Amino acid sequence: MKAGVVVDDGFIFAEETHLTVLKTSLFFANDGFTVYDCKGELVFRVDTYGPDTRDRDELVLMDANGKCLLTVRRKRPSLHQRWEGFVGERMEGQKPIFSVRRSSIIGRSNVTVEVYQNPGEEYQIEGNFAQRCCTIFNTMKESVAEIRRKVDASTHVMLGKDVFSLCLKPGFDGAFAMGLVLVLDQINGEDYIQDNGVVGDPVREQ
Repeated sequence: MKAGVVVDDGFIFAEETHLTVLKTSLFFANDGFTVYDCKGELVFRVDTYGPDTRDRDELVLMDANGKCLLTVRRKRPSLHQRWEGFVGERMEGQKPIFSVRRSSIIGRSNVTVEVYQNPGEEYQIEGNFAQRCCTIFNTMKESVAEIRRKVDASTHVMLGKDVFSLCLKPGFDGAFAMGLVLVLDQINGEDYIQDNGVVGDPVREQ
C-alpha cells in the first residue's frame, strides 16, 4: 500500500506497527500524551496543555528528543469543527498541509481529512474515539490506521481508555496519524463538555 508522506518519512514503517498511546494526566481532559513503540521506547510526546480552551487551540506533536514535528490548530471562525495541520512549529503566515473536518454527529468520530499538498488525497475516520474504536481509511477505502482498546499481553485484561493502541499499516505516516489522534481527542472532549455542561474527561469513565 502506498501512502503520501505528510509529516516526516522517519515515521513510516515497512511493517505493520503498533504504538501504545498514554494520556499523561489523571486530572484534566486533554492534558497530554506519550507514545511508545513495542520495545517501550518513546516515539512521540505532547506536553501538558491544560484545561483552558484557549490553550487547546494549538497543540504541538514532538518526537522523543523534543523536536517539533507537527502543529495542529483549530481554525476560527468555522461553521463546523475544523482543525489544520502545519509541519513543525507553526509560524505566522505558514500554510497548512492538511485539514480535519467533522460532521455534526455528536458522539461519533465521523471525520474527513483533506491533504492540501496532494489533491485528491483524502481520508475518512469512522468509529467512536471515546470508546477507542476508530479506523482511518484512504480514498480507496483501505484501512491505513486503527485506534483500538489495548489488552494486557500477560493477563488478557482490557486496559482503561487512558492507554490505547495506534495500529499503523505499512507505508502510513505515524506522525500524521498521531496528529489526527490529537484532533479526535479535542473533538471528543468538546462533545463531553457540550453534553454535560462541565469540563470533564469522558475517556476516564468506564
